Amino acid sequence: MSIIDVIKYEGDNKTFVWKHPSEDFNTASHLIVHESQEAIFFTNGQALDSFDPGRYTLDTQNIPLLNNIINLPSGGESPFHCEVYFINLVEQLGIGWGTSSKIQFLEPTYGFPLSLGASGEMGLAVRNARKLLLKLVGTEAILSQEKLLGYFKSFLQTRIKAHLAQTIKENSLNIFELDAHLDTLSDSICTKLKPDFDPYGVELVQMMITTVVKPEDDPIYEKFKELYFRQYADIREAEIEQRVGVINQETEAKRIVIEAQAAADKRRIEGYTYQQERGFDVAEKVAANEAVGEFSNLGIGMGMMAGVSAPVGGAVGAVMSDTIAASGFMGAMAGASGAFPAGANVPPDATGQSQSVCTGTPTGGQSGLAKFCSECGYSFTGSEKFCPECGKKR
Repeated sequence: MSIIDVIKYEGDNKTFVWKHPSEDFNTASHLIVHESQEAIFFTNGQALDSFDPGRYTLDTQNIPLLNNIINLPSGGESPFHCEVYFINLVEQLGIGWGTSSKIQFLEPTYGFPLSLGASGEMGLAVRNARKLLLKLVGTEAILSQEKLLGYFKSFLQTRIKAHLAQTIKENSLNIFELDAHLDTLSDSICTKLKPDFDPYGVELVQMMITTVVKPEDDPIYEKFKELYFRQYADIREAEIEQRVGVINQETEAKRIVIEAQAAADKRRIEGYTYQQERGFDVAEKVAANEAVGEFSNLGIGMGMMAGVSAPVGGAVGAVMSDTIAASGFMGAMAGASGAFPAGANVPPDATGQSQSVCTGTPTGGQSGLAKFCSECGYSFTGSEKFCPECGKKR
């Protein structure tokens, strides 16, 4: 068999271990180890020297253990037989994984039985080449990603299912919100799986859950899913209605304030107060009530009210009196009717006889009734018993 002059490996990054096909070398052969690689010599099933990245000549200075086993002579070119393994130390990411069957457990939030599946990617790296070669590789020529996962498949399936269900329960994760907690699930499972790889010289550098398969065809799951989203929809709807109600109340309050402010500004500009304005309203209603009977009834009603609740009647009378006095109502009514103060002489009537203002005691006229009100000077036109202007008894 021919002697190999240069020993090296230039393969892809989907291979963890590669064995050089030749096993016959001499002390003049060159070994090239690339970055992120390590080379280990084997002879008679025994691991000898290992080589870090660099270029080496296989003489007795570089492989002293080999010299002890096969007694290579110093100087010259001496052939020898051994095996050379190249170990890829690069971190290999994007290695796919997935559960082969559904995980059965009780959903922690609602307590209904649930079955889940999961899949994702992981990253692995060789940290101890000798452990890997001795425990997994053996006489294999190549250890690829697929073969390595084949070795770990059984315990990965068992561990991932157990850890996933346990993590969901420990963190009380809602089944309908798992996608928002994929980072939490991934980190937790990665931490729990790391120790399982250490005995083989491999490190789990990354464990990502990218998909959680939910039982969309399960009627129980669909029922709880509908209830879950319905409750949040109802809450959201109630919040919106509450906000709209608050906005409407604030708008109405602002409208009332604006209208009140506008009315106050109007009164201030026109030179009267709110109390005077109410007095004007009362005066207009009294003046508009031309029906004697109705006004009499009003007077009787007011008397009854005064009898039932004297304090209230007194307060109302005081307000009306102050308002009428402040607005000049007496003078205006007196001027409008042409009346004079009580006891004053008035122009003669159609018969040429002068009349006097009623002072409360009949002084003449039909049926002995006064013709003018002693309070406001109103000229009576009929047999009214009360003044329709001020309510004074005739």
